[in-house]
Amino acid sequence: MKTLLSTACLLLTLTLLVPGISRAADIDELERRIDIVTQELQSLKNESAVTGENDYSSSFGLGPAASKVYKLNKGLSIGGYGEGHFSNLVSDKGTGSDSADLVRAILYVGYKFSDRIVLNTEIEIEHANEIYAEMVSLDFLLHEKIALRTGLLLTPVGITNELHEPTLYHGNDRPYVESEVIPSTWREMGAGAFGKLTKNLEYKLYVMNGLQGSDFTSKGLRGGRQKGSKARAEDWALVGSLAYEPVLGLNLGGSFYLGDSGQKEVLDANGKAADVFTEIYEIHGQYKVAGLELKSLGTIVRIDDNELIAANVPEEITAWYGELAYDVMPLFARGTTQYLAPFYRYEKVDYKGNDGDLDLYTAGLSYKPIPNVVLKADYRNFDKAVGTQADEVNLGFGYIF
Repeated sequence: MKTLLSTACLLLTLTLLVPGISRAADIDELERRIDIVTQELQSLKNESAVTGENDYSSSFGLGPAASKVYKLNKGLSIGGYGEGHFSNLVSDKGTGSDSADLVRAILYVGYKFSDRIVLNTEIEIEHANEIYAEMVSLDFLLHEKIALRTGLLLTPVGITNELHEPTLYHGNDRPYVESEVIPSTWREMGAGAFGKLTKNLEYKLYVMNGLQGSDFTSKGLRGGRQKGSKARAEDWALVGSLAYEPVLGLNLGGSFYLGDSGQKEVLDANGKAADVFTEIYEIHGQYKVAGLELKSLGTIVRIDDNELIAANVPEEITAWYGELAYDVMPLFARGTTQYLAPFYRYEKVDYKGNDGDLDLYTAGLSYKPIPNVVLKADYRNFDKAVGTQADEVNLGFGYIF
C-alpha cells in the first residue's frame, strides 16, 4: 500500500510540475496526463491484488502458500510450491535404479469474490508430465464458528495431507505412514463444515465420496483414491478432524474416516455387493520450542470384506512414527533467519494378513537460506527382507511462494 501511494504521488507531482502548459490548449493535455496516472494506479492495484502481501501464516489448517487467498480483501491470488530430488539406491537394490525426478510443481490460483465467498484451487504438474486438479474448494465463510465448503477437497486425516508443502516437513519424501498408510495427497469430491469452536480448537466435518475398494492392495488404501475423476459415488464416507493448540507451539489433533468402499464392484460368493466398510482413526501431536521440534502420529486402519478384494489385502493396519529435529543455525549465527536442522524419524507399520511389515529409519538435514526455500539431504533405511526394498540417499530442493 505504501508503494502504491508513493507511486501515485510521484506521478501526479511530475504531471503538475511539467512546464510549458498554456491556459487554453493545455487543459486537454492535463486531462490526458491524469488519465495516464489513473491507468498506472489501476495497473499497480491489479499487481498488488495478484501478488498479495507476504503473509505466509496458515489459514483453516492449510499450508502457507495455499492460504494466500484468505489474506486478500478481494480479488485474485497466485501462489505455489514445488519439489524435486535425486535418489541413489545404496543397498538391497534388487531391480531398482537411481532416479532424478521433478516430483511436483504446483500452482495455487484463488479468487476472493467477497468477504464471505472464496475459491481456492491447486493445480499440480507431477513428475514433469502429469497434470491433476489437487483441490478445487469453494468456501462460504458464514461465521468464525461455522463455514461451509464444497468441491474437490483435501481429506482432513493426519498432518501431512493438508500441510504438504515441502518447507513444512523434513526429508525429501513425506513420512511413509502419511503417504502409503494414510494416503497423500488424498482428495475426493464432497461438502462439509469447518470453523473454530474456541480460540484454540478448530474442526472439520465433511461428507465425501467413498474410496474404490476394488483397487486396494497389499499396502492398503492408497490405490483406492478416486481423486474426483468420474468418481464412483455409490458409497459415501464421513470424515472429521479436531485441531487443538493449548499453548503456543504445541499442536494436538485427531481425525477419523468412516465409510463403505465397495461401490457395488466388490461381490461376495453369492454375487451380492459387499460393503467393504473402511475405518481410519488417527491421533497426532507437534511441539516446537527454542529450535526443538517434536512430531508423532499414530493410526489404525480397518478394512471389512478384505478377503473379497484380494488375498493379500490386509484386514487391519497399525502404524506410527516419531520425529525429532533441532535448528542449530542460531548456535553459529545469532539473529539469523536461516535454518539448519538435523532430524531423525522412525516409522513402524504392521499389516495384519500379509508379511509386508516395515520399520523405516530416516536421518538427514534440512537447510533454509530463506523461509520459502529448502534444500534437503537424507538417508532412508528400510528394514525389510533383504533385496525387497532398497535403502536410499536422497538430495533435493523445495520452495513455496
